[in-house]
Amino acid sequence: AVELVESGGGSVQSGGSLRLSCVGSGFTYSNYCMAWFRRAPGKERVGVAAICSDVAGDPLYAKAVKGRFTISQGNAKNTLYLQMNNLLPEDTAIYYCAAERSSPQMRQLLSIGFPNFNYWGQGTQVTVSS
Repeated sequence: AVELVESGGGSVQSGGSLRLSCVGSGFTYSNYCMAWFRRAPGKERVGVAAICSDVAGDPLYAKAVKGRFTISQGNAKNTLYLQMNNLLPEDTAIYYCAAERSSPQMRQLLSIGFPNFNYWGQGTQVTVSS
């Protein structure tokens, strides 16, 4: 079974940085698209960044984080990162790692937004104080 485990959350002051990690198992990483989502208090879960392992090209970023956050894949198998710099109080949320099998349709959907992902981690809390 697909399993995703996030780590790296914590509390920082505005302007600080954190790096989230996601270790996956039970699937072939190179055949999947991976993403970070977040759910702020009282709000719906939204996409933050996404990347597909089997194609070249720029990752997808939400407008709110572009230029501050970087999604990347580690040298170790099935590891995904989210480097978050210049954090703001509005970045406070539970951050989730997600995975979905890559396909032409999935990549097309990711070119315009964040589609549904079927596999999710348990989430890690990020709190940014002003």
